[in-house]
Amino acid sequence: MADNTSPLLIKRYASRRLYNTETSDYVTLEDIARFIRAGREVQIIDLKSGDDLTRQYLLQIIAEHESRGENVLPLGVLTDLVRSYTSQAQSVVPQFLAMSFDMLRDRQSKVMENVMNPMSAMPGYEAMRAQQRAFIQAMTGGMIPQTPDPDDTENEASADKDELRDIRAQLAEMQEKLSKLGK
Repeated sequence: MADNTSPLLIKRYASRRLYNTETSDYVTLEDIARFIRAGREVQIIDLKSGDDLTRQYLLQIIAEHESRGENVLPLGVLTDLVRSYTSQAQSVVPQFLAMSFDMLRDRQSKVMENVMNPMSAMPGYEAMRAQQRAFIQAMTGGMIPQTPDPDDTENEASADKDELRDIRAQLAEMQEKLSKLGK
């Protein structure tokens, strides 16, 4: 995958085969699901009409997972979705779902942040760190130069980002292996 910032363009031919324009090969729904799980945006276009079929194929991916017993959505949520298509609440449901998933993603990133530095979530953590630095400075009479707080250095932040990227790659790899085991 060449450019992670723009959506991966998939073209659907009249034969219903899906063509990855970046790698110049045919892909399956499972391949598309793998791209999405890896964090890539995907756009699926009908080659002949130019229609955007992305929503249709994403729903098909979810339906296939459901048919294999991988319950993606609880039955109550599915029932409410069907009801929303026949009621006046139709315009509210997509916005509500989008906001819910945004909140979920935000919460997941905060959890990952806390996993990387569990003490930072503790109330008063920063005040305690400042007191520790002041105590060490007072005890040594200024003889030991104050080192910058490792939590504040750019190198530490860069290392954390690299480590987080490695963890995400490992998770994606594990998800791929698990999905292959399920076949």
